[in-house]
Amino acid sequence: MNKPVVTGFFDEATNTISYVVADPATNRCAVIDSLLDFDQASGRTKTESSDRLIAFVRQQQLECDWIIDTHVHADHLSAAPYVRQQLGGRTAIGEHVSTVQRVFSKIFNEGQSFQTDGRQFDHLFADGEHYRVGSIEARAIHTPGHTPACMSHLIGDALFVGDTIFIPDFGTARCDFPGGDAGTLYDSIQKLFALPDDTRMFLCHDYKAPGRDDYVWETTVGAQKHSNIHVKAGTSRDEFIAMRTARDATLDMPKLILPSVQVNMRAGDMPPPESNGQRYMKIPINAL
Repeated sequence: MNKPVVTGFFDEATNTISYVVADPATNRCAVIDSLLDFDQASGRTKTESSDRLIAFVRQQQLECDWIIDTHVHADHLSAAPYVRQQLGGRTAIGEHVSTVQRVFSKIFNEGQSFQTDGRQFDHLFADGEHYRVGSIEARAIHTPGHTPACMSHLIGDALFVGDTIFIPDFGTARCDFPGGDAGTLYDSIQKLFALPDDTRMFLCHDYKAPGRDDYVWETTVGAQKHSNIHVKAGTSRDEFIAMRTARDATLDMPKLILPSVQVNMRAGDMPPPESNGQRYMKIPINAL
């Protein structure tokens, strides 16, 4: 199996890791889970995080095939349109993004002008769909539970899981967003655990578990099965559901969930301007 060269870019403000996944044989690459800097207090965006990633792609003389979001993120804004403008490539997400769009278009009262069929993205991945990054075979794996649209991507021997699972000492993702489900997440993780133990696994977030001083975002399927504190081998589905449900009840909503979802369900585009030419984010009251 071909091994892509994986380079992570960590954003401490949101604990997010974006990736450049490169095929050394062809110098083609994919960008996974890009990030647009956003200051909620001022409503201002910056491209510093994406610019570092873009500069790396250019320095390595890579050509971008794909700009993939693993799901509609609730904790950071996607920079997919900006990355496409700078590097080319096709924006993509899992085909079940339409489910998320239907739910949140009602919450944000988007009206009939907002299309809920995923057309904002250049490509919608189906479960099990095969594609390539350069000469490297890749496969999309539907892994719902955190959200209905979560899609993991196996590119060569490297698995990108979005928010499905975290480093073994931190556990798993929450399931209490609209459309989330703990039992479904358990089933999705079992699909990933069926992959070879030496499959490299790259995570979208890390929060430094108690007792750990460094951020970590790479592990293996085998390490997860052996020691993940929430779902290691031998954990039953009922045990996981009980743990996840109780834990989720103690969690606050992510600080950027409202602006993030409004942008990310649009493939990274901002809401359309109003009659004065200004774009606005909505804050629905008591809706989540």
